[in-house]
Amino acid sequence: MKAQDASAYIHSLIAEGEHIHQDFKFEISDSRKIARTLSAFSNTDGGRLLIGVKDNGNIAGVRSEEEIYMIDTAASIYCCPEVNVGIERYMADGRQVLVVQVPPAPAKPVMVRNSDGRWLAYVRIADENILATAVHIGAWKCAARDIPHTLNYTAQEREILDTIASGNGLTFQQICRRTAVPGKNAVRLLSLLVHWGIIEICHDGHNFLYSAKR
Repeated sequence: MKAQDASAYIHSLIAEGEHIHQDFKFEISDSRKIARTLSAFSNTDGGRLLIGVKDNGNIAGVRSEEEIYMIDTAASIYCCPEVNVGIERYMADGRQVLVVQVPPAPAKPVMVRNSDGRWLAYVRIADENILATAVHIGAWKCAARDIPHTLNYTAQEREILDTIASGNGLTFQQICRRTAVPGKNAVRLLSLLVHWGIIEICHDGHNFLYSAKR
C-alpha cells in the first residue's frame, strides 16, 4: 500500500479537530486501548482515526507497518465482533499519516476484551470514548432481536415512564430509588423503552441521563 501525497487533504481533516466522528492518535502503543476507540465509533455512527497526529493537530508521522499491525490486532482480536476497518496511507508535510475509517457496526454491541478478561462496550460522546451502560447494551440486543412495541405497558413500565416524565433527565440510580424497581428489572425495562424510541439516553458530561424522547 503506497502512501499518497495529500497534505491539503490531511490538513483539512485536522482543521476539523477531534469530534464525535474523528480522533487523533500520536502513535499506537497498545492494541487494547485503540480497540476502545474502534468499539466507540462502531457502536455510535462510525468515525475516523488519524494516526500520526498529535492532540494539538501537529503532524508527527508514523512507522506504518507496526501501526497497521496493531490496528488489525485491535480490530480482530480485541473486538468482538471483529471490526472491518479501512486503512489508507497519506504523505503530509513529508510525514506518513494513517487514516483509519471505522464503519458503524451492522450489529451492536461491539465489545472489547479488557485486561482482566471482561468484555466491555464503549460509545462515542463528543470527542471521548465512554463506557457504555448495561442499558445501552440491552437496547442494542433488543434491536438485534427486533422486539416489537407492545400496545399496553406493564405496571412497572408505566411507573418508570411516569417517573422519567416527572424529572428533567434522571440517572439510573435515581430511577431505581424513585420507583423501587429492582436493578435488573430496571435495566430490562429501560432497554426496551430506549429500543422502542420512547425514552432516550443523554450524557451531561458526568452521567448518563434518561429522559422522554422529544
